[in-house]
Amino acid sequence: MATDTPVEAVSRTRRILSSLFLQVLLAAVLGILVGVLWPEFGAALKLLGDAFIRAIKMIIAPLVFCVVVTGIAKAGDLRSVGRIGLKALIYFEVVSTLALLLGLVLGNLVRPGDGLNVDPATLDSSAVEKKTGGAALPGVGGFLLHVVPESVIGAFADNQLLQVLLFAVLFGAALVHLGPARAPLVLAFVEQAGEVIFKIVGYVMRLAPIAVFGSLAYLIGQYGLSSLVTYGKLIGVSYGAAALFIVLLALLLRVLTGLSLWAFVRYTRAEFVLAIGTASSESVMPRMMDKLRAAGCKPEAVGLVLPTGYSFNLDGASIYLSLATLFMAQAVGIELTIGQQLTVLLVLMLTSKGMAGIPGSAFLALSATAASVGVIPAGAVALLLGADRIMDTMRVVTNLLGNCVATFVVAKWEDGLDTQAARAAFAGKPERSL
Repeated sequence: MATDTPVEAVSRTRRILSSLFLQVLLAAVLGILVGVLWPEFGAALKLLGDAFIRAIKMIIAPLVFCVVVTGIAKAGDLRSVGRIGLKALIYFEVVSTLALLLGLVLGNLVRPGDGLNVDPATLDSSAVEKKTGGAALPGVGGFLLHVVPESVIGAFADNQLLQVLLFAVLFGAALVHLGPARAPLVLAFVEQAGEVIFKIVGYVMRLAPIAVFGSLAYLIGQYGLSSLVTYGKLIGVSYGAAALFIVLLALLLRVLTGLSLWAFVRYTRAEFVLAIGTASSESVMPRMMDKLRAAGCKPEAVGLVLPTGYSFNLDGASIYLSLATLFMAQAVGIELTIGQQLTVLLVLMLTSKGMAGIPGSAFLALSATAASVGVIPAGAVALLLGADRIMDTMRVVTNLLGNCVATFVVAKWEDGLDTQAARAAFAGKPERSL
């Protein structure tokens, strides 16, 4: 049996140690240990994760702009862009509604709020107001109006992805109409700028293990493990619902594209560990865009579907919102009728869209739902303050997987998916350096 030479052994060790997946995993373990052993010190490390997420957000808007403009200009077909957008929105609505229904069904079957017997008079809704910072979810008209930026510079400065996406589509469409003869340098500049930004992503990602260490040390140090006991039933059914939904996503991906979700998760395992560690799917958006392109999805599908999904396709949040609404009602001893549960579904179909980037958006959506049903006390939303942070892993993983599957499916519908390239990438080809 052949053995590695000392040089080969050293080289293999270096490759293993330089793996982002291993570095992030070790950082996560260390962060949990620090949070358990020195909770006050762990709680003070929040700034490490926050700084990393800020650095990632700094480059998301220009990256989305460059990817979308380049994809549209190179495709040269504006009708395909419209089809991609329309198909993505239809897919998002259908799948996120299924997520809401799954939460309602399991909430009725498992009944996670039974036995708490909470007196509504003892609930303090001021804690929810503090959590949301006085923000409010926009109505349908307000949301649609918000998509149109008052200033292009402001859209980039405020990291408003839908506004940046709209400007990118218009910019790409203008380039297609002008043609390369009338704007020979613009497309080349945008394309090269995108490559530069991806290189910056590579620099920032070297700090990912530090961010995961700080985020998990803060989580465990600040909240401890007591919430797992108090909210055990709700947490269990939420994660169980997410697992069932992921099975549904796996079936959709297999039937509609012929690809394996498990193979994709192995391919992107470092990104998922990072997203879990930082409790933010935005922290891995740039790398996911790059990996989806490397896995055979055409750039315009990646650029349009993935960022849009961050506002329109929050599957994990949808599962949690429907379950949490039933939990609140059951905890205070209220039985919701079928009609009231349908009201919950309709309200959440609206309020679950455009939640990204709004502080305490889950509590705002739950407050709006409770008000619409009319029988759930507004203060009942405060019951979920202790469990919300524990739900982040479920929401982040399910949201991210849902948006990645959507990208593959829509790309396949548009004949823009190279399944051979996808399988080659999933099979363990060396990661393309950013």
